[in-house]
Amino acid sequence: MTRRHLYLLAVLLTFPSLAYSAEDGKAAGTDAKGPMLKAPFTREEAEAAQNECGKRLGLPVEITNSIGTKLKLIPAGEFMMGTRDYLESHFGLRHKVRITKPFYIGVYEVTQAEYEKVMGKNPSVHSKGGRYANRVPEKDTSRHPVENVLWDEAAEFCKRLSAKEGKAYRLPTEAEWEYACRAGTTTRWICGNDQANVGEYAWHRGNAGMKTHPVGEKKPNAYGLHDMHGNVSEWCADWRGPYASEEVSDPSGPETGSNRVHRGGAWCFGDLVCRSSLRSWLEPTYRFSSIGFRVATDASGK
Repeated sequence: MTRRHLYLLAVLLTFPSLAYSAEDGKAAGTDAKGPMLKAPFTREEAEAAQNECGKRLGLPVEITNSIGTKLKLIPAGEFMMGTRDYLESHFGLRHKVRITKPFYIGVYEVTQAEYEKVMGKNPSVHSKGGRYANRVPEKDTSRHPVENVLWDEAAEFCKRLSAKEGKAYRLPTEAEWEYACRAGTTTRWICGNDQANVGEYAWHRGNAGMKTHPVGEKKPNAYGLHDMHGNVSEWCADWRGPYASEEVSDPSGPETGSNRVHRGGAWCFGDLVCRSSLRSWLEPTYRFSSIGFRVATDASGK
């Protein structure tokens, strides 16, 4: 059995409050930039925290760069990373994580058009001339997420975009990704624990028609981020490693390893693989039509 088959088999088998604690009414914590959110929190609290964080830092809640990438401001916060269910023994212990610094993350997955503007090519198989061109008869796939991208190519995109914009872009850490994805939720998906609602937020095997779709067609989470579940899985900055066994701040994974983490599930996998907590990983030298990425950048205000 090839590594590609092992990867596919592994994936298929693996199938609240704004800055204050509801219990005592005290601040959940503070960082250098102000109060921290503490999950669980509501959509209204998430939006209020974004606005307050932006006001405090003198930064907009949403920014758009020269290639059209939109990013949302994510305030500092605390959440429980991972899961308590039957996958815990395989994927690692559920543990408390503190994201102590606000950051920006892409509203959407990087599109084919954005990737081509920076890299001068489009490796996507869901594109005109691509291997799956027959699956996207509309032909204009510029708003589809870029996929079939190596981890190193995603990192190189960030490097070139940084030079172009004069601002340091990067891949989000795995912890930043899950915190941004959950947006205050503690359930399996951002829509709760009912599988019947997942299709409102995600393109997955049950509704995607075995292809990618233009970004932003599904409902956003409380932070205003689209496609955190499904469409394409997303490379993160981290090497794959075991979770911490206790509370940790701003984890970034081990210094080295053999597999890079990717998150979110994709068009070709079931909705269980799209869960907020589910971890996937792959050797960075492999590319798949189900893996893309979104970008992040630090939020440095006045």
